[in-house]
Amino acid sequence: MSDTIILPKSDRDAHDIAHLQLVPRRHLGRKISAAIVLLLVALLIRAFVIGEIEWGVVGQFLFAPVILKGIWNTLLMTVCAMSLGIFLGVVIAIMRISGNPVLEKIALVYIWIFRGAPALLQLLLWFNLALIFPTMGIPGLFQVDTVDIMTPFVAAMLGLGIQQGAYTSEVVRSGLLSVDSGQYEAAQTIGMTSMQTLRRVVLPQAMRVMVPPVGNEVISMVKLTSLASVIQYSEILHNAQVIYYANTRVLELLMVASFWYLVIVTVLSLIQARIERYYARGTRGRTTL
Repeated sequence: MSDTIILPKSDRDAHDIAHLQLVPRRHLGRKISAAIVLLLVALLIRAFVIGEIEWGVVGQFLFAPVILKGIWNTLLMTVCAMSLGIFLGVVIAIMRISGNPVLEKIALVYIWIFRGAPALLQLLLWFNLALIFPTMGIPGLFQVDTVDIMTPFVAAMLGLGIQQGAYTSEVVRSGLLSVDSGQYEAAQTIGMTSMQTLRRVVLPQAMRVMVPPVGNEVISMVKLTSLASVIQYSEILHNAQVIYYANTRVLELLMVASFWYLVIVTVLSLIQARIERYYARGTRGRTTL
């Protein structure tokens, strides 16, 4: 009688690999890539540290009143231009999906024109509108000089806000189309009007889709306001330029402007993340990469 014990196949497999040691995979490529990136970052930091930058000047103007005023003007322009852009975006998106061919064509022409023209060009056109329309108003009742109305603030707000409306309209339209058609039908069965359906049923559900891209547009708007320096609007970059034109410390003042743009974008990114979590509540599952 043989002393050999025949194990089931699964037990034999377990016995064969029992003596093996589990060794974690060595991601050599990742380590090399990380080392290269860290080296490049270190070299970049070293270049700024030993370069001809007077960091004392950076600290001197970091909280200068004229810079702080530029920050306020940048935030004000961002809020005003984005408010105008979101309002126009919602209106144009509704026109696009209204089913009215006239409204659809008007919306398409609006998007075509204001997405096609560069933002800087639109700012310059609005700022120089007085060359086309010297006066504005109703003939015989009241008229004002266009140059008095089209200040740098108004021109920047119109140029940035109207262009933003063309982009935001596509974001809003995609959000509205993401809501199932059954939601519209259910709202109609309980007697809701079209506007009530849009305000109480559709928009709250579409916000989950619209918030991330709109949040990105807000952050982009903060940086786009720097274009308004061309028409003498006193935002961060313009005020930094005014200072370095006087003291010739160009890099130092650009560092100051860069610092404040990073601060603003960081704060807005945190706010965006919180809003996204708010509108994403109740959703099941999460996609991870």
